[in-house]
Amino acid sequence: MTPSDPQTGATGRQVLAQTLGPLADCWGSERALSIDGQPLSARIPQTPAFLYSRRCLDQAVAELREHLPGEMGIHYAIKANPFAPLVRHMAGLVDGFDCASLAEMRLAQDVAQPDQRLSIAGPAKSRAEHRFAIEQGITINAESIGEIERIAAVAQTVGRQGRVALRVNPPFALKGSGMHMGGGARPFGIDSEAIPALLERRHQLVEAGIDLVGLHLFAGSQSLNGEAIGEALGAWMDLLEDWQSNTGFTPRELIVGPGLGVAYHPGEHPLDLAQLAPAFSRLGKRIAALGERDGIPIDARLELGRFLVAGAGVYLTRVVDRKVSRGTTYLLCDGGMHHHLALSGNLGAVLRRNWPLLAVDRMDEPATEEVDLAGPLCTPLDVLGKSQPLPPLAPGDWLAVLQSGGYAASASPHGFLSRETAIEYLI
Repeated sequence: MTPSDPQTGATGRQVLAQTLGPLADCWGSERALSIDGQPLSARIPQTPAFLYSRRCLDQAVAELREHLPGEMGIHYAIKANPFAPLVRHMAGLVDGFDCASLAEMRLAQDVAQPDQRLSIAGPAKSRAEHRFAIEQGITINAESIGEIERIAAVAQTVGRQGRVALRVNPPFALKGSGMHMGGGARPFGIDSEAIPALLERRHQLVEAGIDLVGLHLFAGSQSLNGEAIGEALGAWMDLLEDWQSNTGFTPRELIVGPGLGVAYHPGEHPLDLAQLAPAFSRLGKRIAALGERDGIPIDARLELGRFLVAGAGVYLTRVVDRKVSRGTTYLLCDGGMHHHLALSGNLGAVLRRNWPLLAVDRMDEPATEEVDLAGPLCTPLDVLGKSQPLPPLAPGDWLAVLQSGGYAASASPHGFLSRETAIEYLI
């Protein structure tokens, strides 16, 4: 980060607003980062810790619903954050859950309301996962023709049909996405050119124990390009309309992962949902028209994880030592990459970039110095920040890492070097 960076000289409040947009209000407006008027450093007994805000979760889901067609549901992808109290809270906000393992299916079953629909996705699912999904009526997003055959074998053993949605690997990727999940050769989904032949065989699949209920559409994640998201949604509908015309298949269930991203790094800005609303509206109308042609109402859901929970979480760590080494000032903290792997740049990043770090109790002070931040691990990979603008801090001061509600605690090697595990709180 250089002095020309937009966060250099900014106050914590300004960084908070730039990063979270409307969700910034969830974290208070006082001198200190706070919840319900209480500073986090007074509310949380110790660091390192992850804190998740119920109010922020409520607001994230409510703002998304405000810009969606009324008939379109929302699924929460548990893999983004499987903290059980958070998932239980989400059960009161969303219309269903997407799972990525047997443990997540069991958690979803435990918290889901009777009318909520569950699904499981991911390559190389186990026989135990197939069996549990079939027995519990959970939709299995099939990633290959081989998986369909394995599901059929388990279904015959159980004596029940398996509810299956074909996960599609499209001929395009979501432009500007942090992770491309479609286009080209992928371990995820069935290549789109192979889908029509499967749809033509749907009656044979029923005889084999497969109830082909729909399609799972996901081309990429973590995109901040609203125009690209809209284009991808339109391209999906082009495929669906072609398949209906050529095969007569209309899905009863449709799960669409739009790939909505969050702002993690300096210079990035949160997605404007109002600008995306027209694309969501067109998607809803085209899905409705698809169903009307065949007289089948399509149960359509958007599947999101990170977008719903990232801004609702902060990672809290405390400065233990301040030192200068050959002209570089270091803040050494009690938290690190073993709790928050993505912060260190070791979770999918090609080049490490700074995250929004805030001085918890000095939110109104501008950043007047640039420091490097490291954790307690004896490895140079344990990086919290490089040339990070902050107010002058000393041992005992608290730091908060924004956007830590998704792919943070559960995506990190807590057992590394046998350090203590960060405690998680939902407030």
